Amino acid sequence: METILVLAHTEPDGKLAKPAREALTAALAQNGDVTVGLVGAVVQPGADQIAGCGAARFLAVAGEAFAQPRYATDASAAEALCRAADAKLVIAAGTSRWARALAGVALRLGGRIDTHVTGLALQNGTPAATRWFYRQRMEATLTRTQRPWVILLDPGCWPEWNGPAGTANVDLLDMPEVATSTTVTGTRAPKAGEQTIRPDARLLFVAGAGWTKKQADGTVHGAEAESLILGFLGKAQASLGGSKSLVDQSGEGEAVLRFMTHLNQVGQTGSTPRHPKGLATCCHGEEPHVVGWRFVNQRRAINLDANCGWARGKADVVYVADAFEVMRHLNRLL
Repeated sequence: METILVLAHTEPDGKLAKPAREALTAALAQNGDVTVGLVGAVVQPGADQIAGCGAARFLAVAGEAFAQPRYATDASAAEALCRAADAKLVIAAGTSRWARALAGVALRLGGRIDTHVTGLALQNGTPAATRWFYRQRMEATLTRTQRPWVILLDPGCWPEWNGPAGTANVDLLDMPEVATSTTVTGTRAPKAGEQTIRPDARLLFVAGAGWTKKQADGTVHGAEAESLILGFLGKAQASLGGSKSLVDQSGEGEAVLRFMTHLNQVGQTGSTPRHPKGLATCCHGEEPHVVGWRFVNQRRAINLDANCGWARGKADVVYVADAFEVMRHLNRLL
């Protein structure tokens, strides 16, 4: 039986975000005693949030020094929690904060780390991790004998833990002052109206390069395309994805969607979304652009070409229609 530590960092309000609760679900499904390790400025609200999960212990490193993501403080806190828990299996959500710090923690502990894990199961009583290789074209299941084994889980692959809350008994670790060479001076965030990336949205809207090409009347309707897409995102609270051909246009001197950046890119060289539903528009459906699309549960597309790549197995439903007309009508309905 493995001793398991779930590492989680709290949000500014002290609670745990969805990826952390997903990691807890994955850990509880393993054969072992689970300890929860929390890092943040305030940790009690997060511990109380999952008090009914059945964890053997709650350990924490708390204080203003650990409020912001920073390699030195995050790595020191995670190392201290791993040693205090004597964990053989360390499970954490693959957030940018943990992805930055936990590889160094595994090295300090003499262990190993695997990232982008999409499945975790027991095989003959031994944990086995599943992940994708070769640009998500090959799936492999692997085990390790080295301990501790640090596993970073891709968000969206497990249901979030939503059990009863309560009052958790948290043991705070005494941490020496951590030497840092960086100072967090503030946070810059886009205005609420400009937000297009919503990982928790129920729907992913993927735009292709067709939005910026000449339409049936022989002209480009870039301004209308922007208005239709942003209007739909605002009304449906959907997340926005883009094909590589579309996000690359800004460097090619072509018409562009001004709100589309490489952060919106979906596919082989972009993100791998896991939204419950997806709607693709004006995408030609080539494999490199949609390799990540396969993880969306319900896939629909709008395209004038009935023989488009989307109609050949990449979408559950294809609407053979003009995307401008469909989105105008859809926005009116919304």
